[in-house]
This record gives sequence, C-alpha cells and structure tokens, in this order.
Amino acid sequence: MVSELMETRVGTRGTIELPAPTAWPLVAAFGIALLFAGLVTAAYVSVLGALLTVIGWVGWFCDVLPHEKHETVPVSAAVIPIITTRKEVARVDLITKDPNRARLPLEIYPISAGVKGGLAGSVVMAVLAVIYGIVAYHSVWYPINILATGFFPTLRTTEEISAFHLDALAVACIVHLVTSLLVGLLYGAMLPMFPRRPILLGGLIAPILWSGLLHSALEFLNPALSDRINWAWFVVTQIGFGVVAGIVVSRQERVRTWQHVPFAIRAGVEAPGAMDEKSSEEGGRR
Repeated sequence: MVSELMETRVGTRGTIELPAPTAWPLVAAFGIALLFAGLVTAAYVSVLGALLTVIGWVGWFCDVLPHEKHETVPVSAAVIPIITTRKEVARVDLITKDPNRARLPLEIYPISAGVKGGLAGSVVMAVLAVIYGIVAYHSVWYPINILATGFFPTLRTTEEISAFHLDALAVACIVHLVTSLLVGLLYGAMLPMFPRRPILLGGLIAPILWSGLLHSALEFLNPALSDRINWAWFVVTQIGFGVVAGIVVSRQERVRTWQHVPFAIRAGVEAPGAMDEKSSEEGGRR
C-alpha cells in the first residue's frame, strides 16, 4: 500500500510530493503563550495572544482542510557516499572491556564518604566561626546565635545575641549538623564528575556560588539578619568547610557502579543463573 502511494506521488521527471511546510502552528503556540502571559502583565497582551491564536488555528486548518497542501520536491537517484577522515573509532580505554556504552562516572563515592566529609567540614567551619565571634564581639555565642536568629526573632540587639541561650544553641547545632551532612552528601555525588580538580570545585567554586546565593536571598527575606553577617568572614568559613570536606571525600575509596549489571541483579530478583553470574563477578573483583 505504501509503495503504491509513493508511486502515485513520484512524478515522471524524478520529483515527489511532500506535505508543504507551514508556520501556522508556531503562530498559534506563540499566541497561547501571550494569552497566559497577559494574566500576570497586562490585558492587551492577552488580547493580542487570543488574536494570534485564532489566526494560527485558522491558517493551520486551511493547510489541511479540505485537502492537504503539498509541494513538489526533486528526487536525486545518485548514491551519496559516506566517508570519514578518521581511520578508526576513538574509544575510552576504561570501558573497552564492557560490551555496553558506559555512563560516566564509572566509579562513585559511597554515602559514608559524604557523611565523613560533611562532619569534618562542619568542625572546621564551626571553629572558624567561633574565632570570628571572639575576635569581633568577644563572645563565643555570637555566631551560634546568629545561626538561630531565624527561629528566635526576640534576639535583636548585639548584647542579646552575644549572650548564652540554651535553646538557641540546640537549634543552631541541629541546623549546622543537618546542613553540613547534606552538603557533604552533595560533595560525594559531585566530585566523581570532576576527578581532576576536586579541591577547586569543593573548596572554591561551590562555596562562592552558594555564599552569593544565600547573600541575595537573605537581603530579600531577612535584611536585618543580612546586615549582621560579616560576609567576607562567612565566605572564609565556607571555603574552609569546602576544602576539608573535599579532601576527606576525595580520599575515600570509590565503588564501581552497576550500570552494566543486568537489571534483574540490580533489582534483587533471584532469577536462575543471574545470581551465579553476580557471584562470579564479585569473585573476579576480589
């Protein structure tokens, strides 16, 4: 049926009829976008969008109803040779033994590596923050209470923030520990993707990026708290965290991913023969 249809559309002079190109679907889509954009901007934008939508639909329907529009395209019977200047296909040496295409990275850090890196970085960051509190305000509790001021709006003056508060200390410790563990896990997931410069990514680029993001967010959410933070010293503490966490994570032993292992084994299905294959692979690795 298809061959007969092609024969009827191919002309005697080496031409073929194909559906004619049309821009009306793009006009209709643009009109729908303007129609919804006007809900948050101005009414005339929605009016323009509705007009373009109707015009796009009418033009689109006219291209297919009552008969589809076609155009005549010449057909070349010559066979185009496919050549390449390369003598052979370039392959990665690490994955030549695997029959399937690899998804990098081939090895990742375990979850324990991210936990260790987060805990080590949290200690360094806490020490640097306490040093700043002692030098600038002669108080160990100032940086700790600053971390918890979002939960205790009554802490407003410098004297109140510099004093000891047990509830603020407990909240600050929880926030600091949870945040450090989450960032440590993020390091464990990111560093295998940048194996050549782990300290550059973890100790410099990432801390500067999230410090700038936090600075911009606090200026909008809590300007009073943003004014009390010494952002230059904050960046120093973040870099200290990143360097230590990056070193600890990068020194942990990596584990090979199971991307080339059959799905039944990865899913834990006890299929006949699959578990024997898994056991032989684990024995070979040892």
